Amino acid sequence: MDKQTLPVIDMSDNETGCCPRFHPDDWDEKVFTLDHLKFAVASTKSLFHIPLNMGKVMQTAMSAITNAGAENKDRYLILSKEQSSWRADHHFLVDKDVPEMKMVDLPGNYLTKVYEGPYKDEPKWMKSFNDYANEQGYTLDDIYAFYTTCPKCAKHYGKNYVVLFGKIH
Repeated sequence: MDKQTLPVIDMSDNETGCCPRFHPDDWDEKVFTLDHLKFAVASTKSLFHIPLNMGKVMQTAMSAITNAGAENKDRYLILSKEQSSWRADHHFLVDKDVPEMKMVDLPGNYLTKVYEGPYKDEPKWMKSFNDYANEQGYTLDDIYAFYTTCPKCAKHYGKNYVVLFGKIH
């Protein structure tokens, strides 16, 4: 597979005033390079993998990113990774450093696969994603989830798309 840059997301294709409409074909079964991209990190508390303070953390992070003038205007990406049953880290794509947030790079090439359905299906998606990667000749390291819309917007659009990103080697 050819390496690609992240797709542009049309923020004006937005009926909800919250999350833009997601176009899965732009993301499904691709390899993206994340070299030279910056991510600001925020963490949520969880109880057995169920986020407890997601709304507040997202609001605080987005406020810090906006105040720093660090929003990426045409590419929207938040990569989430569970660190334990009690915590998840969320990596926000930004254009420059955000002083109030931890900054990281996620260099490398990432295989993607789009899934649709309820969040409770994520363990099945992870297995399917690993099987797909193996069929393509890849071994996955870190796996992140891109939750493309909030629950309210997913209900409005009638689809709950999640893109799994797996670092390949």
